[in-house]
Amino acid sequence: QVQLVESGGGLVQPGGSLRLSCAASGSIFSIYAMGWYRQAPGKQRELVAGISRGGNTKYTDSVKGRFTISRDNAKSTVYLQMNSLKPEDTAVYYCDQGTSASLGSLGAGSWGQGTQVLISS
Repeated sequence: QVQLVESGGGLVQPGGSLRLSCAASGSIFSIYAMGWYRQAPGKQRELVAGISRGGNTKYTDSVKGRFTISRDNAKSTVYLQMNSLKPEDTAVYYCDQGTSASLGSLGAGSWGQGTQVLISS
């Protein structure tokens, strides 16, 4: 059973940056796709960014050009660099491990506890 621990959230002003980290344990990290989801109050959880075993990435349209997902297999950690943050990026951000190497396997429910991101002036 994989354990995922997110960190790096906080309060920043619009236009600012944050880097989220997710440390995984209990699985062979390098063979799985990893992703970041977010859930804002009153909204469904959505996939923000994903990275496959091979390093292919995908992003939801609203964050393209502003967010970057990356992974360090040696540290069993996935990162989400978030730049040019907007108030609508406010949400709890969750890390997810897929059930296979492909991006299509994300969303099966191996969630971490989440980290709160609040964008406000």
